[in-house]
Amino acid sequence: MSDGFDTGADLDYGHFEAGADSADLEQLHTASGSEADYSSDFNVYEQDTESAESTDFQQGSHVEIDNPDGGHYEETNFTNYSNDQFDSSHIFAAEGSEQGHEAQFDELDALRQSFNSEFAAGTELQTDGGGHPGVASN
Repeated sequence: MSDGFDTGADLDYGHFEAGADSADLEQLHTASGSEADYSSDFNVYEQDTESAESTDFQQGSHVEIDNPDGGHYEETNFTNYSNDQFDSSHIFAAEGSEQGHEAQFDELDALRQSFNSEFAAGTELQTDGGGHPGVASN
């Protein structure tokens, strides 16, 4: 005779099983980065302008008269004009721009999932006294 099986008048067979399953899924993703930009633009403008003028003007006139009666007349006119001009112009201009940009980022994605299940199963076989199968249930 063996366990769970009897060849006599009564046949009795039984099986029962129970358990639980558990599983976890965990996923982690990270990303990070940064960027930096810089630009500069500078310009210088310069202009020189110079002019010079020199004018000299002289004019003279002399008149002298002697009369026989002994009269004497003398006249002198003299004009002297002098003009010296110097003009200097200097223009200086500077313009510039400067830009900077920095950016940083960090990213974190996390996924966690749990799976749980429980089960129970049983089978029983009974026969009548003659060794013939009777009722089976599941």
